Amino acid sequence: MIDPFRLALPFLRLLDAEDAHRATIAGLKLLPARAPQRDDPRLAVSAFGLDFPNPIGLAAGFDKDAEVADAMLGFGFGFVEVGTLTPRPQSGNPRPRAFRLVEDRGVVNRYGFNNAGHGPALARLSRRVPAGLVGVNIGANKEAEDRVADYVAGVRAFAEVAHYFTINVSSPNTPGLRDLQEPGALSDLLARVIAARDAAAVRRPVLLKIAPDLSLQQLDGIVRVARERRVDGMIVSNTTVSRPATLRAAQASEGGGLSGAPLFALSTYMLAQTFLRVERQFPLIGVGGIDSAETALAKIEAGATLVELYSALVYEGPGLVARLKAGLLAALDRERTTLAALVGRKAAATAAREP
Repeated sequence: MIDPFRLALPFLRLLDAEDAHRATIAGLKLLPARAPQRDDPRLAVSAFGLDFPNPIGLAAGFDKDAEVADAMLGFGFGFVEVGTLTPRPQSGNPRPRAFRLVEDRGVVNRYGFNNAGHGPALARLSRRVPAGLVGVNIGANKEAEDRVADYVAGVRAFAEVAHYFTINVSSPNTPGLRDLQEPGALSDLLARVIAARDAAAVRRPVLLKIAPDLSLQQLDGIVRVARERRVDGMIVSNTTVSRPATLRAAQASEGGGLSGAPLFALSTYMLAQTFLRVERQFPLIGVGGIDSAETALAKIEAGATLVELYSALVYEGPGLVARLKAGLLAALDRERTTLAALVGRKAAATAAREP
């Protein structure tokens, strides 16, 4: 089957990165609704009390306002994460704020949680006929006096339409946001969020998304708090403010978070380190640099029960999802094993290789 979006990629690259993204969203909104093909049952994953048809998810940032979740599920994703959503509309940082690093197959962005607020996204998600799993990534407005209250508001607003929540305290593009990863602040945040979740009519899993730019001592504190507060899972990781020396693109000097292939080694190392500390108390989602079945498999072997991608779509289009699933099935056939048996089997070795 011809992938029209892959054919469109050369034309989209003639546009500014943000304009190309908005054009893609507009095109997806015009597509007729379609249900994804049934996945091979060997790809099914149970995690956080949810049943996923396959482990490949769309990371937050692509569908900021929950406009095209079902269209992306139609391309075969096992789940889609929308957002980041803040209570009030927010324009984000000045443009330009998204940059392709073509030579490096990476992206730098400094969007700053630009979104239309809870209201429009809630209206769209409320109209869905449930046909796939959609998580809601929630954050705080830049000017909020009580940022924790913004997260609580997100849980209350989307409790009946989200299949899970992601608590985003790790974006580098909102000043001071990553301070919420400090143990004292994080413990208070998670306590209030989980209390709001428990008070809702429907109990939704709460996941914590962390930065890759943490020391192992900082990671120790985060995992300790996550375990004490009994989160349902963690997502490792968000974008990085670091810049590998191997980068070649001139746009690498732009400020913001780096994602895509250059993030793979660091994010996978942090995933493995997190897996070893969590001790299978809850599942992990691995994010950062997935652009092939091999990189998806490496995330799983480092400790991920599920994986998410976004930046690779800039270079590969949504047809990548089918290729990833085919590659994972081929790996299972070669080794005569299961996805569950692969989770974390190389975590110790990966954690020993500091990038």
